[in-house]
Amino acid sequence: MRALTWQGKRDVRVETVPDPRIEAPTDAIVRITSTAICGSDLHLYEVLGPYLKQGDVLGHEPMGIVEEVGSGVTRLKPGDRVVVPFNIACGSCWMCQRQLYAQCETTQVTAEGKGAALFGYTSLYGSVPGGQAEYLRVPHADFGPITVPDHGPDERWLYLSDILPTAWQAVRYADTPPGGTLAVFGLGPVGQFCARVGRQLGAERVIGLDLVPERLEMARRHGVEVLDVSQLDDVPGALIEMVDGRGPDAVIDAVGMEAHGAPLGKFAQAAAGILPDKLADPMIDKVGVDRLVVLKAAMKAVRRGGTVSISGVYGGEVDPLPLMEMFDRGIQLRMGQCHVRRWIDEIVPLLTDEDPLGVSDLRTHRLPLDQGPQAYQMFQRKEDGCVKAVLTP
Repeated sequence: MRALTWQGKRDVRVETVPDPRIEAPTDAIVRITSTAICGSDLHLYEVLGPYLKQGDVLGHEPMGIVEEVGSGVTRLKPGDRVVVPFNIACGSCWMCQRQLYAQCETTQVTAEGKGAALFGYTSLYGSVPGGQAEYLRVPHADFGPITVPDHGPDERWLYLSDILPTAWQAVRYADTPPGGTLAVFGLGPVGQFCARVGRQLGAERVIGLDLVPERLEMARRHGVEVLDVSQLDDVPGALIEMVDGRGPDAVIDAVGMEAHGAPLGKFAQAAAGILPDKLADPMIDKVGVDRLVVLKAAMKAVRRGGTVSISGVYGGEVDPLPLMEMFDRGIQLRMGQCHVRRWIDEIVPLLTDEDPLGVSDLRTHRLPLDQGPQAYQMFQRKEDGCVKAVLTP
């Protein structure tokens, strides 16, 4: 089959690789019809390269048609249309019983001290071949895949794989009080959905912050107040002034480790990235430094006693945080990998023809899988107004 593979920093290629096959009774094989590029895929394109090896198949936002199931899979059959969550969970362990699917004890990558295995996402999370390919082997298919109706374009359902439940969890964790104000740092795909979900779940005001014109305009179309951070000298101060002189009730950091405007963090990441893998692996894992400009701004902007919810991916181990200020202001922090299946029953009823979450207004580019390398470059460089790219195998 054809698949998008990692070959080095900023070097992904479509190659012919062996077809996946049933390896365990609870496996399924899915023929992929749509597979998206996630913002966190760009971390692999840049700073997390030392945890990949040449030929690794990328991608963790796929959907398609079930082609084959193992003998232990009874709730799926060939021909079913499914979305595949990015994290792999068994559905029955101690963690899964508590709906903490991103911490599934059956698939935890204990050798690396990490949570549940992920599709297409480095040796830290199991080196499981990903979904930017013509076919995907899905472990624990007796639980994981989400069956969706046969009707409607893929984009109505595709984002259930990751970014829509990730945004939903971020907003739930933010816990904006009814009639309150939510601020969202970063209006990439997850940030766009955070802003829309925030409005759907009752925030009176939602303020989105970014510096890319196309992202700001997209958020504005959905009733979000926007701030262009490139025009501000004091981002937290501007937010505090906008919201009663005390700041938003809740702030979501939907940016993560590669924030703009953090030259020291960028230098540290780049320095680790050019080391030989045997040196870079432990350096990133034990003494990694993130670009924290957004997270620190979020902590300074949220009102006293407010909540900062982190959905952007971070990878550092020695990140310096303003603990005195956080303690004095009584800030609550919530974060973590999304427990995808936990939120599906709340989200699916909103994926209607009326489209209250605007899922039909997110994808800006659809390209064939063979143009995946160009799509990565375009998304990484924010060219051609690219907010969300979807590939067709």
